[in-house]
Amino acid sequence: MITINFIAADAQPIRARGQIGQSLMEAAVAAGVSGIAADCGGLLTCATCHVMVAEPFAALLPAADGEERAMLTFTATPATPASRLSCQIILNAELDGLTVELPASQY
Repeated sequence: MITINFIAADAQPIRARGQIGQSLMEAAVAAGVSGIAADCGGLLTCATCHVMVAEPFAALLPAADGEERAMLTFTATPATPASRLSCQIILNAELDGLTVELPASQY
C-alpha cells in the first residue's frame, strides 16, 4: 500500500491509500474522494478523473499518450502542464506520498 495526498480545490487535503498496480482513479474511488467523478470507470472516454500531479511525482510518471492528451482537451477545468487523467496513472512503490491537486470541477 502507498499513501496518496489529494488536495481539493478548497485546499483541504484528503489522505488515502492505494495498492500497487491499481490506478490512481481506482484508489480515489475506493477511498470515496469526491473530487474524482470517474464516470467512464477508467475507459479513457470522459476526462472526469482529471488531476494535476505535483513534482517530484510528475517526473516519475511515463508521458501521457496521444489518447490521454486528447481527452485532456475535454476537461471542465482547463488542463495545465501538470494535468493527467488519474485512470492512466498506475500506482507503484516510487509514488508513495504522491500528491495531486483536484480541479474545482469535473463537469
